[in-house]
Amino acid sequence: MTEPLDDGPPNGLSPTELQMWNAFRNGSTYDLSDPNPLLNDPFSPRPWGPERSVRASMVARLLLSGPSARPGRVAALKLRGVQITGTLKLAGGSIAPYVELNGCRFESELLMPEAHFTTVRMVGCAIPRIEAARLRTEGDLHLPRCRVEHGIRLTDAQIGTDLLINQIHVRPDRRGRAITADGMSVAQDLQAELIETYGELSLRGAKVGVSLSLRGSRLRAAGERRALNAPQLSVERTLYMTGAWVSESTGNQGSTPPFGTGGATTTGRGTRLQPFQCHGGVRLDDGRFGDAVDLHHARFVLSSREELSLRRIATPELRFNAQRPEEGRVVLNGAKIVTLIDLAASWPGPGGLAMGGFVYENLVPYEEFPLSRRLEWVASATPEYSPEPYERLATVLRNSGEDADAREVLLAKQRRRRETLPLAAKLWGYLQDWTVAYGYRPGRAALWMAILWAAGAVAFAQIDPAPIKADEHPRWNAALYALDLLLPVINLGQDGYWQLNGRWQWASAALILLGWILATTVAAGASRLLRRS
Repeated sequence: MTEPLDDGPPNGLSPTELQMWNAFRNGSTYDLSDPNPLLNDPFSPRPWGPERSVRASMVARLLLSGPSARPGRVAALKLRGVQITGTLKLAGGSIAPYVELNGCRFESELLMPEAHFTTVRMVGCAIPRIEAARLRTEGDLHLPRCRVEHGIRLTDAQIGTDLLINQIHVRPDRRGRAITADGMSVAQDLQAELIETYGELSLRGAKVGVSLSLRGSRLRAAGERRALNAPQLSVERTLYMTGAWVSESTGNQGSTPPFGTGGATTTGRGTRLQPFQCHGGVRLDDGRFGDAVDLHHARFVLSSREELSLRRIATPELRFNAQRPEEGRVVLNGAKIVTLIDLAASWPGPGGLAMGGFVYENLVPYEEFPLSRRLEWVASATPEYSPEPYERLATVLRNSGEDADAREVLLAKQRRRRETLPLAAKLWGYLQDWTVAYGYRPGRAALWMAILWAAGAVAFAQIDPAPIKADEHPRWNAALYALDLLLPVINLGQDGYWQLNGRWQWASAALILLGWILATTVAAGASRLLRRS
């Protein structure tokens, strides 16, 4: 902060500016609020008179080169119910005093790119636009309940502790962006609960040191832009896109809980849950989230061309029990999740889900998620046959001890694959499915062997074949002969001693062929069971 020439007020100050000057030196709040609360709404079209106005140039002079504090005081700019006329220009300045504005109006945009603050707190203020690219703060930046008509720019800003913008209303700039914070760094929490944006919220490459909370917020896209555009976003803990409990206290313009509204676990009379809502596309591609991405009861309103894109995100936990999108797609291609906590009713139908290369290790459904619905989930993600999602699901089920379900998934994979084969291979596939279920139900193969053995025993009991060598043959046993034909490799002392002709020779050949097929199926199924155990 540049030292002033003297501590006396400059010439030409209005009476209100002179009182503001003295309040600054005392570190006290300069309050120009009207006794009638209806006249204090900064968002009302009702004008405020000159008795409540100070020039932006005088505010800038106090912040950049203001007088020293009175003895025993700390200089600070604290304004309430004040209208700031003109453009407040703080670009590139170093502002040491604490700044707190409550219920104030700005006549023109607030310019503070590359400015350096300690802590800035503006609560419930009406601001045409905030231009703060590369802003730096040692402490917090608070903008709760403010209304900004032409967007906020915080590109590459560095916030020393918390960024709190709960209940802010922001309309878009001329490019369709409401909040542009690409490359921004927040050392601790970014709290954006119950906010309303009417243009793109852009957080490309932003870094948040603890958690990012969008609980109860409503994001709306403008033009061809997304509602939330945050590729390569890094959050050390959790991204919350969940509901917030709203009551008279949380909705009141006069009070915002200091730590947000989403943490409340009890509800009172007149309290309702406001879900997170997003009208437009969402892009979180290549994001890194240290604890979780939570979409509990979130509502995504997408057009047929828009996406909830989670491509290549990495997080230990994805909580996906949002409301099912009616249109658009949910894309999880290349995402890496340790635990997927989901709800069957949350996933979109066929054509609305893509998860090529999606890796997850554990499945924890919120409610009952039957295997039939899980197979529908995989089928929705593969309008064209792909073995990968089936194999991933089977692996996860097998690792959790659900061997029977894993076999059902692999069987479903073979059935989907069958539909892509030529006619001859398809017919052979139907035969394999009907007889032995592609080997994934070895008990069925054993049953067929038993049926064929019984049929062969009954059929061969009708004949008394001649021996091949009159002096070298066992006693004829039809049941043992049929079993000897069915079981490959094993010799029960009947096959090879009898001479069969005509249809009986064909019957014995058929039993040998079927025996090889079925026995191989049983052995393969048994070996899979032994490997898993």
